[in-house]
Amino acid sequence: ALVVRFLTRRFIGDYERNAGNLYSRHIQIDGEMLAIQVQDTPGVQIHEHSLHCNEQLNRCIRWADALVIVFSITDYKSYELLSHLYHHVRQLHPGNAVPVVIVANKADLLHIKEVEPQHGLQLANMLGCTFYEVSVSENYNDVFNAFHLLCKEVSKQQTTSTPERRRTSLIPRPKSPNMQDLKRRFKQALSAKVRTVTSV
Repeated sequence: ALVVRFLTRRFIGDYERNAGNLYSRHIQIDGEMLAIQVQDTPGVQIHEHSLHCNEQLNRCIRWADALVIVFSITDYKSYELLSHLYHHVRQLHPGNAVPVVIVANKADLLHIKEVEPQHGLQLANMLGCTFYEVSVSENYNDVFNAFHLLCKEVSKQQTTSTPERRRTSLIPRPKSPNMQDLKRRFKQALSAKVRTVTSV
C-alpha cells in the first residue's frame, strides 16, 4: 500500500503481505527524470521477538540502492523488531553506503497507537536514519517526502561516484504488477464503499 501510494497517489488497503512485487516507474526528482524500481520485499518472517530473513529477502536487500523500513504505530512488536532489521541490513551493506529511511505508518490511528512518535524518532536518530511518521491511507505528501529523500540520496551518490553496473543475476526479476489489475482493484474498492454507503 505504501509503494502504490507513492507511485500512483492512490490508496488500496487490500494487499497480500510480502508478495515480492516489483514496481518500475519514471519519476521526476528536482527537475530530473529518473527510472526507479521499488520492491515490496518478500520473505520477512517473525518468530517470537526475532526476525527470520530468508535468502530471497537477503538478495533483495543486497540488490537495493536504498531501503525503507516500515513499522506500525499500532503494533509495538513491529517497532521492537525495527532495530534488528536495520542491523541485518547493515550486515549485508557494510560501510553505511546505502541510505535507509524509517517510516512509522498508521499515524491516523491514534486511538489504538502503541508507539509514541518520539520513540520512533529517537530510535531513528540512534541508528542514524531519517524518520517519517505517515498515514498511507490519509496523506500522500508524507509518503512522497520519504521516498523523494531516498531518491535524492541515491541520485547524489550515483553522480559523485562511478556507477556500478547493476548485476541482473543478483536477483530474479519479479513479475511487475499489471497496472490494469491495480486500476480494477481500486475501482472495486471504491464501488464497495459506495455500495456500503447506499445500503445503510
